[in-house]
Amino acid sequence: MVSAVFHSPSDASDALRADKASAATPSSNPMTTSIPTPATAVTPKASAKPKRPPVDWGALALKVISPVAGLALLIAIWGLLTMKSTTFPTPAATWDAAVVLFSDPFYDNGPNDQGLGWNILFSLKRVAMGFGLAALVGIPLGFLIGRSKVIGSMLNPIISLLRPVSPLAWLPIGLLVFKSADPAAIWTIFICSIWPMIINTAVGVQRVPEDYLNVAKVLNLSEWKIVTKILLPSVLPYMLTGVRLSVGTAWLVIVAAEMLTGGVGIGFWVWDEWNNLNVQHIIIAIVVIGVVGLLLEQALVSIANRFSFE
Repeated sequence: MVSAVFHSPSDASDALRADKASAATPSSNPMTTSIPTPATAVTPKASAKPKRPPVDWGALALKVISPVAGLALLIAIWGLLTMKSTTFPTPAATWDAAVVLFSDPFYDNGPNDQGLGWNILFSLKRVAMGFGLAALVGIPLGFLIGRSKVIGSMLNPIISLLRPVSPLAWLPIGLLVFKSADPAAIWTIFICSIWPMIINTAVGVQRVPEDYLNVAKVLNLSEWKIVTKILLPSVLPYMLTGVRLSVGTAWLVIVAAEMLTGGVGIGFWVWDEWNNLNVQHIIIAIVVIGVVGLLLEQALVSIANRFSFE
């Protein structure tokens, strides 16, 4: 064994650095070559699953249980009031009649004896035609009134005069002009559902920010581009509100109009059941009219909620 003698601290540090360098340099001897160890793979941490929000039982009860409780209370009061009645049907008797009625809602035994389903479809057809014609006329007219002060000053007195008129007051005019019950009912729906569309569309046009229109003037946009690119997106929520109000009015009017004109329809069906003193079917028809009207309005509300005015 050879011992090394260091005469100074610098010699010791130089020797230490030489030893580290020789240790870092791989040996040329294959037998002494060290095998490199594989690098340890780093596994990413699993992302934590988002926690589900807690169930708001109070909101759930308010949304589901409360309406059911209200209906149950109404049926209970109805049952108590008709417990000893011989003229007004009980809830149980009305339910039995509804089961029989809805077991075959689309029977057809002639023009004056058809199922409840056919009567609802015929009423919806008349509503769709009258309501569609009102939209085709009322919405463009609302744009004209909102855009032109001259046209607005000419038509506003006429709208204010005709809008409060009862819907059934227009029915004789329709019978006189069209000589038929079906187009007269469509005319009544048209004339009664057009006013909310005109008014709401005109108000929406008048509430468009003036800055938007000034920019359109600076850019020298045509009237068509002003309507399609600026007015229509801004007025759309107002217009849909008028449409929603109009469809409710149309569904109310058709029931009353069909009671007077006859033929096939939910209104005529109610009047025919009254002539037969079938009060159970009248109550069923009232519930059906309410459900159909609710579905129509909710469908338009869901469409209107997709648009916002910014």
